[in-house]
Amino acid sequence: MNGIGASLLRVYAILVKELVQMRRDRMTFAMMLALPIVQLVLFGYAINMDPRHLPTALYVEDDSAVVRRIVSAFEQSGYYEFSHRADSPAHGSKLLAEGKVAFFIYVPAGFTAKLVRNERPQWLIEADATDPAAASNAIARAEGIISSALRTELKGPLSRPKSSEMPVELIIQRKYNPQGITQYNIVPGLLGVILTMTCVMITSMAMTRESERGNLENLLAMPTRPHEMMIGKITPYILVGLVQTAVILLAARYLFQVPFFGSLALLMSAVMVFIIANLCLGFTFSTIAASQMQAMQMTFFFFLPSILLSGFMFPFRGMPIWAQQLGELLPLTHFLRLVRGIMLKGNTFSHLHLEFLALVLFILAVGLLAILRYRRTLD
Repeated sequence: MNGIGASLLRVYAILVKELVQMRRDRMTFAMMLALPIVQLVLFGYAINMDPRHLPTALYVEDDSAVVRRIVSAFEQSGYYEFSHRADSPAHGSKLLAEGKVAFFIYVPAGFTAKLVRNERPQWLIEADATDPAAASNAIARAEGIISSALRTELKGPLSRPKSSEMPVELIIQRKYNPQGITQYNIVPGLLGVILTMTCVMITSMAMTRESERGNLENLLAMPTRPHEMMIGKITPYILVGLVQTAVILLAARYLFQVPFFGSLALLMSAVMVFIIANLCLGFTFSTIAASQMQAMQMTFFFFLPSILLSGFMFPFRGMPIWAQQLGELLPLTHFLRLVRGIMLKGNTFSHLHLEFLALVLFILAVGLLAILRYRRTLD
């Protein structure tokens, strides 16, 4: 009994020691509590596999009561939200290419007259199919929306037998990924995910490793300025990121047959800016973390929202507004639009300049924070 009591006392002593150590390591303890909460909030509220209120551009050449009834039915369905009025079919297609809308609906002239003559007029829907999951549910309901709207309009002499075909010919053009191949959406996105994970983690752990090994004092004694130290530390990892990019692009082309319609130079410019953004963030983490373990924990804490809120795993427009606003702060969100726009749509810089601007602003903000925190370390 005494032996059991002594053993329990030793276990209790170790338990108390671990609790004290946990209390001292406040960052790890905070992440242990915060990470489950973040996961619950994101998976419970932000993730939605059935996106609604998708931005839609509309161009109508026959503004009749019947057309207005069908348009209203589309909006009332909850899947389509007419956020843009196109000036022409070309303008609508441009809005789709720029990613400002998910759908473009075009109603040609003479729609109502052909409908009355039972000539099956065309109703055209162009869909951005770069993310098949985001567009599939809305497209699947388009025919039912039109049929339901016409059921209240085609009465009396205009009514059709129940067994007759649909009075409108619905033409759906799935642009940029007509076959709905998932790899076309996932593989380019993996480029951003892999670069985010490796660049942030490698850089954040590099500086904390210097501190743990006692080399930081030597670095601080050197006549280098904070920005010079940051540039010198992150430059080698830019080369690592470029090598990773080359491997992923080769795999995308020859293993998964992902098409490439845009400019390789523009894509590499986007990759370079994105790598620098993540390296600056990793350097900032290194000025906060006291150990490599903390640096890794901070990386994972940043990596989880990046995957969930960027549009990589789940449709971006399916998330609530607050989640989209958070996603806009993440560099991965903008890089996914860049890489998918360049590879799948053939976008040019004029289409994507706002995404480049967002990444540059992120670099300036995070880089300034890293330099300021490094100055405090010097002091």
